[in-house]
Amino acid sequence: MTALFALATSLLWGLADFGGGLLTRRAPALTVVVASQSIAVIVLGAIVMATGGLHEAGPQLWYAVAAGVVGPVAMLSFYKALALGPMGVVSPLGSLGVAVPVGVGLMIGERPGLLQFAGIAVAVAGIVLAGGPELRGAPVQRQAIGLTVVAAFGFGAVMALIAEASTTITGLFLALFVQRVANVAVGGAALYVSAKRGGRALPQDGGMRVIWTSLPALAFVGLADVAANGTYSIAAQNGPVTVAAVLANLYPVVTVLAALVLLKERLRVVQATGAGLALVGTVLLAGG
Repeated sequence: MTALFALATSLLWGLADFGGGLLTRRAPALTVVVASQSIAVIVLGAIVMATGGLHEAGPQLWYAVAAGVVGPVAMLSFYKALALGPMGVVSPLGSLGVAVPVGVGLMIGERPGLLQFAGIAVAVAGIVLAGGPELRGAPVQRQAIGLTVVAAFGFGAVMALIAEASTTITGLFLALFVQRVANVAVGGAALYVSAKRGGRALPQDGGMRVIWTSLPALAFVGLADVAANGTYSIAAQNGPVTVAAVLANLYPVVTVLAALVLLKERLRVVQATGAGLALVGTVLLAGG
């Protein structure tokens, strides 16, 4: 069950990142984040009310609040690092946040077998290579590396926090709702400050019309991200966190393959090698 839900997480996160990447070509990244998460808040709020999830409220929801605050900070740091580039370095480094939940798992006493340790090493190497790291070319700015480290730590922290935010399915819906409310609050505040300082809140061409026509895609991105958090929480609670975290972080492979199939992007040799290693690591982890 752990492997199944963790792989579902990587699929959902990979597709959400792919969709979010396409949307940010038409609208400001922060606007995409706030709009997609706002839709998720509405849907999750309805689910919480329908399932009576409010009765699951308790101190553990502070983990969800923390995840909701850290998430936008990590995402904005990541987008800023991507803008500074080169993307071929920044993108794969961002996935190294897997070290946070894996470290948590080891600290709480999890001890994967030798085969699983090998799977972790192979899968992480595959994740990095699947992003197509640029081993030569323009130098990487220190600011870009710093922002990427912040983003990676933030993404990993969100995974660790959301896994602790609930113990039941109805409680999970409530935790995800609280996390998304915090996401929108932090992201919305950042968007307001950005707009006051002269930043763009709406697309330069098309304005609000672009947002309205993009609502289905925004809904997909927001709900896929929510579903990924949910499946990861289930995976982490039903098996070793070390295994769940690595398998869930295969999402860069999904994003790369989606671009290959849907956008007809050419797959570089290093990316193909990374995808293959990630699959080998998956088999080792699942078999261990």
